[in-house]
Amino acid sequence: MKWTRLLLLFGILCLSAQGHAQTSGTPEMADALRSDGKIYTVVVGLVIILTGVIFYLIRIDRKVQRIEKNQKKQ
Repeated sequence: MKWTRLLLLFGILCLSAQGHAQTSGTPEMADALRSDGKIYTVVVGLVIILTGVIFYLIRIDRKVQRIEKNQKKQ
């Protein structure tokens, strides 16, 4: 439940930040990457990295919760 709220908040913040970051002109680098098809490689790389970080944080949180439960039992 706590992670759901955190991910929802993170998603909302990312969407609002993206809306403010847009300008009237398009970056030339993005056009070049899009025309070469390399932008998809960059996006896939970023998604893989962010997914790995999120799973790592979830795993650490579960370990900490398990350790806390063991300490409360003792």
